[in-house]
Amino acid sequence: MNAIGLQVPMNDLKRRIAPLRGELDAAIGQILSRGSFILGESCAAFESAFAAYCGTRHCVGVANGTDALELALLALGIGAGARVGTVANAGMYSTTAILAAGARPVYIDVDPETLLMAAAKLEDAGPLDAVIVTHLYGQMADMPALIAAAGGKPVIEDCAQAHGAALGGRRAGSWGRLGAFSFYPTKNLGALGDGGAVTTDDADVAARLRQLRQYGWSRRYHAELPRGRNSRLDDMQAAALLVMLPHLDRWNERRRAIARAYAEALKSNRLAFTARERGPAYVGHLCVLRAAERDWVREGLARRGIASDIHYPTPDYRQPAVVSVLGAGRELPETEAATREILTLPCFPELADTEVEAVAAALRGIDGA
Repeated sequence: MNAIGLQVPMNDLKRRIAPLRGELDAAIGQILSRGSFILGESCAAFESAFAAYCGTRHCVGVANGTDALELALLALGIGAGARVGTVANAGMYSTTAILAAGARPVYIDVDPETLLMAAAKLEDAGPLDAVIVTHLYGQMADMPALIAAAGGKPVIEDCAQAHGAALGGRRAGSWGRLGAFSFYPTKNLGALGDGGAVTTDDADVAARLRQLRQYGWSRRYHAELPRGRNSRLDDMQAAALLVMLPHLDRWNERRRAIARAYAEALKSNRLAFTARERGPAYVGHLCVLRAAERDWVREGLARRGIASDIHYPTPDYRQPAVVSVLGAGRELPETEAATREILTLPCFPELADTEVEAVAAALRGIDGA
């Protein structure tokens, strides 16, 4: 327990919903009155609003973030026999999508400072058909360098942890050929359940995505594209996202402020945060530090009433489900080192100042111990 008796959680979605309850009730009431729940007015309105927010011409709502990645691959014709570059330290989501599309993941090691895909390692990966770049923990990857390293192959941004992040004045989801988003409730822009979207400037790709998300139909009950499925963002979730979208930039700034407060609490080199950028390219989806003595640090936080987590404990190529399909893969040294040292601290916009200070005080105590 900390000095003021607080228990600081990793997240608390009730705090996000409470001040928006009236707006959410009204928005959902409109859906109920219209009686249109799938691909209706709210879905179209959110797709338009989110495309404008991201700075892209098109946004296609889908059922979840993993479907967004898979359908992005399929819309580009990436399937059986294709090799897709990705990282192995981002929770299996890109790997799941690549395998579901029938392609093969090719794992690229990460930069030891940011834990994002290293452009130099991508250049050395051999022939690839596409690349999925994950903006991990809310920090945008070096898109100009990675697009150059991809050598003309299509780049898909995995933006599930980077809603609203911007690099060089361009938001996440507008740099690659496509951007894939998750609206899982704990995301920076989270729905009241599952949801996802794909952004793109390519009208033909957007048209294929709209077919693929609904059975491959070119018209009702006429399935034209193979590999189509039922993957639609329903109007209830779209209506909730429309309520939340205007708050996103303010929420992101609060996340940055929390991350800055934590970073300022550290005086030695025993603990280090993975995100060095605290400006627009970082939106603080997760506040992750590295500690050689991670278990000792985690125990110290727990004694002070501070929750923590590990994002993510196992490289994708070590997951049994992947080994059973691909066999044992080569180890990536920076990825391996990171999974032994990373630790996630509470960082959500509704944290009270007293809770932020409790975490900072705990870090000061552990850092100076």
